[in-house]
Amino acid sequence: MSHFKMDSKCRIHTYMTKNNANTTLVSTFKPFTTDTGTEIRRLEDIPRDMTFKQGVRRKGMEVAPHTHQLGQLLYASSGIMQVMAEGAIWITPPQRAVWIPPGTVHALKVIHTVTLRNVYFAPRIISGLPASCQVMAITPLMRELIAEAVTFPTLYDPDGMEGRLCRLILDLLKTAPAAPLHLPVPDHGPIQKIAAYLKDHPSDKTTLEAWAARLGTTSRTLARNFKSQTDMTFGQWRQQARLLEALSRIAGNRPIAHIAQDLGYSSQSAFSAMFKKALGVTPGNYFKNN
Repeated sequence: MSHFKMDSKCRIHTYMTKNNANTTLVSTFKPFTTDTGTEIRRLEDIPRDMTFKQGVRRKGMEVAPHTHQLGQLLYASSGIMQVMAEGAIWITPPQRAVWIPPGTVHALKVIHTVTLRNVYFAPRIISGLPASCQVMAITPLMRELIAEAVTFPTLYDPDGMEGRLCRLILDLLKTAPAAPLHLPVPDHGPIQKIAAYLKDHPSDKTTLEAWAARLGTTSRTLARNFKSQTDMTFGQWRQQARLLEALSRIAGNRPIAHIAQDLGYSSQSAFSAMFKKALGVTPGNYFKNN
């Protein structure tokens, strides 16, 4: 997994990866002038409560930490990506979306080429939506409504059919169920080192006692720090890290048996049982169902 430093003052518009010389623009918005002569320089300037953008982002592309004055539903109708925000990593497989409140610093990395269908919301209409980032389930109805909305002209009729469809999307989003697809990232102390290692070595089975001996502390201290910084036990955190890594590998069409082995499970059935308990379906059916 990639590591981003989330600077709350960051307004960077390009990002250069260590291993990739390609630069990725945070925004491809093109300024324009309305028929009445109003100059629109930013998404925030568009005189609509909801704005829609669609585009393709290729595997490996990374977008720098940045913020919007608008609320954002970051939705990939195909592919899979990581979103880094609020000290956590969020995974968005197909038919899941990340809700990002206005002013939240976030960055993203494309794991497998995605078709993005983003929805932006004026702050005045987001009452009832979560105050923090959250992965939300996108129902078939919501999927089709957003697919239609991204075809609207930028200055669609807010009082006509297009405006009514927008309001329906907003109403549905307020009742969308959350999906457990995020991983809190420890930001200090010995457990930060443990977390970084496990993200790069998801099959590692080192016990908390062994980590404590290695780092010159006690297992009780490490356990307490994991709970206080991530609201998870060490075992829960490691399983969640494996689950999110599994999603990325499943999306890349790696055989389930190989993924189970890669992630340190004793058998494919043990891995499948963990996966189904967490997400309600087996690994082989997850993307079929979505």
